[in-house]
Amino acid sequence: MRVGAFVLAAQFPGQGQGEALHRAVRTADLAEESGLDSVWLAEHHFVPYGVCPSAVTLAALLLGRTRRIRVGTAVSVLPTAHPVAVGEQAALLHLTSGGRFTLGVGRGGPWVDLEVFGAGLEAYESGFPESLDLLLRWLREPRVSAGGERFAFREVAVVPRTDELLGGGAPGGPEVIVACTSPASVRLAAERGLPMLLGMHCGDEEKAGMVELWRKSALAAGRSPDEVAAAGHVSAGVAQIADRTSDAAEALVKAMPGWLKQGLDAHVTLDGRHRQMRDPVAYTELLCRLHPVGTPRLAADRLAATAERTGITRFALLAEGSGDLAATEENVRRLGAEVLPRLG
Repeated sequence: MRVGAFVLAAQFPGQGQGEALHRAVRTADLAEESGLDSVWLAEHHFVPYGVCPSAVTLAALLLGRTRRIRVGTAVSVLPTAHPVAVGEQAALLHLTSGGRFTLGVGRGGPWVDLEVFGAGLEAYESGFPESLDLLLRWLREPRVSAGGERFAFREVAVVPRTDELLGGGAPGGPEVIVACTSPASVRLAAERGLPMLLGMHCGDEEKAGMVELWRKSALAAGRSPDEVAAAGHVSAGVAQIADRTSDAAEALVKAMPGWLKQGLDAHVTLDGRHRQMRDPVAYTELLCRLHPVGTPRLAADRLAATAERTGITRFALLAEGSGDLAATEENVRRLGAEVLPRLG
């Protein structure tokens, strides 16, 4: 079982943006020190929900600070970026880190980001498959041209090429993973043989259903049974470790609703459509029920139960839910020292 830290760089009420970013970097440092498998970095624009606007840039910093741990984006939002630019950055990190970089990509939302970056609503509503396919070609081929609706250009050389990794490491370029929140995105990932990142709002039953849909869709698209069986899907969640389960839940219920309310309320849609936001307290309580929030034994049991029900053995766990740096540091240390050994 491979357990990693999910880093949002969340700005809690009363905190500065630099404070949130400092906590994000410290979380990654401690994740490596504590024996975690990976760090997954979120990307947001113009909102305190998360103050990292470029997961790839933060990944570059963390790959330079660490030596063992994998670093992934969760996710880089393709509709607001040129897929060739994302591909070049991913190739650069793959080669210079010795193959420790994972590129997670997603469709994002209908936010004002699309206006600011000049992508337009169509990039969100219909452009994701074209962007994803161009990105994959860039990571896998020596020369690429494009003739799609959004991207059209003459053939150019891919520099640097991901197949020139020195000293071993993962062959074939960086791992690419797709954030999936709907049957359409599940099928999109499955047809391309790409593993899924499943959100922390989903319970085990829903995630199991998405894994089964992915399996059927991948086989129907001609993917081999061995390839399907080896898919490394990732389950996102929340982790809060304490000597008593009630204390762990209380730490999150005290802090997370304030952050969720100010963060989610700050999202602005491009076209003025109404977006129903979750009730912050109810959402926090749901996360406490779904994920490893409690004693080390309870946390290990919940991770094992998710793995058994869904077949997913990779986890990205938000450890900064208390909003406090010292508490986050202790949480990551306990996750490594007291939960990982119980997972076998």
